[in-house]
Amino acid sequence: MKQRTPLLNQPRVQRVLYPVLIGVVLVALWQWMVVAMELPSYLVPSPYLMMQTLVTDWAPLGNALLVTLKITVLSFALATVAGVLISFLFVQSKRIETALFPYAVLLQVTPIVAVAPLIIIWVKNPVAAMTVCAALVALFPIISNTTLGLRSIDPDLQSYFKLNRATRWQQLVRLRIPSALPYFFGGLRISSGLALIGAVVAEFVAGTGGSGAGLAYQILQAGFQLNIPRMFAALLLISLTGVALFVLMAWLTKVALGSWHASELSQD
Repeated sequence: MKQRTPLLNQPRVQRVLYPVLIGVVLVALWQWMVVAMELPSYLVPSPYLMMQTLVTDWAPLGNALLVTLKITVLSFALATVAGVLISFLFVQSKRIETALFPYAVLLQVTPIVAVAPLIIIWVKNPVAAMTVCAALVALFPIISNTTLGLRSIDPDLQSYFKLNRATRWQQLVRLRIPSALPYFFGGLRISSGLALIGAVVAEFVAGTGGSGAGLAYQILQAGFQLNIPRMFAALLLISLTGVALFVLMAWLTKVALGSWHASELSQD
């Protein structure tokens, strides 16, 4: 009879327990330092005050979160579709990849704050403009990882497909795409966080207010009013959203690869 692994020694439990313990210790230390040093709330609010503000100001913060999340999801979807299509184009010919890949790198290294004002001027709809800005931030990891995955195929399998006179479409669907899935999902985990960052940066640049304002506007408004607890509460929502997106992408990776790929089958 197989001996059952103790609960605390199970990898799944440890992956949750260890970060939670570290987080509790850091929050407790933060609370103790604020109280012991008698720091005013307009400098560093305590975790308790931050959570209290999050509850009392949930109406504006919750609405702002929905706006930011909407832009994040739209930009992430746009970056995913565009990145995959561009990667498919790159693998059709090494010459095409050599000619166009430097421009993908150019998008990555260009600061979004430098081009966002132009995009906002060119695209009249504020939501569409911010979506394009955030998508540009999230695009490169999809292109880079997916292209690498589509190129990283077993030479013997490629020879076998050619021996059987497989068309380009058959090689793409039956050989390249399955080989690229681990790389693609790795790009999704990176790109989801970058889409959130791009959305917040785009909101900062756009400076939209009112009912269509996102969390970036709440941070700016709280800074002008020296309402630092609300600022920290908005930052907490952004951080939790980023963590939730990463966990969601990790779960999708597990669902897609968990039954066959070594990266998900390993228990170490």
